[in-house]
Amino acid sequence: MPTVLYERTGRIARITLNRPEVMNAIDDDMPGDLAAAVARADADPDVHVMLLSGAGTAFCAGYDLAHYAADPDNRITQEMPWDPIRDYQFMWANTQHFMSLFRALKPVVCKVHGYAVAGGSDIALCADLTIMADDAQIGYMPARVWGSPTTAMWGFRLGPEKAKRMLFTGDRITGVEAARMGLVLRSVPATDLDAEVEALADRMSRVPINQLAMHKMVLNQGFEAALTASQRLATVFDGITRHSPEGLAFKARAEQVGWKQAVEERDSGRYDWSADRPFDD
Repeated sequence: MPTVLYERTGRIARITLNRPEVMNAIDDDMPGDLAAAVARADADPDVHVMLLSGAGTAFCAGYDLAHYAADPDNRITQEMPWDPIRDYQFMWANTQHFMSLFRALKPVVCKVHGYAVAGGSDIALCADLTIMADDAQIGYMPARVWGSPTTAMWGFRLGPEKAKRMLFTGDRITGVEAARMGLVLRSVPATDLDAEVEALADRMSRVPINQLAMHKMVLNQGFEAALTASQRLATVFDGITRHSPEGLAFKARAEQVGWKQAVEERDSGRYDWSADRPFDD
């Protein structure tokens, strides 16, 4: 099955992440498929707005750790000594695929239900407008070990202090708190999410494409140069986090006990990755 579905209804292009059996976890194909769908919508003269969502029970649960963390044979962790440029090429390509949402001429509305975590938050925060269900959760838990958000959108959306609060802890927050912090546009009860997003996309779709594109270009222009510089640094650092002593300890732990237990130990703060053992307390 395709990892990303595409459909146009009227003036709205509907782009849907489509790996529902794993909560739309990111595999090797999804980033490129997402960028291709965005390019298709951008090139369609009948499309005014893109609506991005996820199939099944979540928007996106991040990278597929069953493959990238628990599987000894994967592209994301190399044998030592590692080649940082090889890593950078892989992750920079994914980052730019996600950023196709930001750089498209036409606006993108993202609908988040369930989870938009880790790499899934990278995707959701590259959209122009993100609306969450009240009970949905967003966060970048690999900030604790084995990751750096390569799109650098946390600081762009929140400013330094609130972004540090999220990345220094790796906490997940609900849609309600995300809206209160200014991370996303709005949070609504889960039962109202579809109607809220549809109403916004429909209203935007009635604006001429050239007007929408000009507004988006002007507003993005002031941030794009600084954002690109931050993304390059974050992408290099992301590779380092996976090949640092702590990153290698996390990878070995995921192979040993399974990625679910390794993630629980990471997110709970019970495991000391520098010493590669549980904390004494």
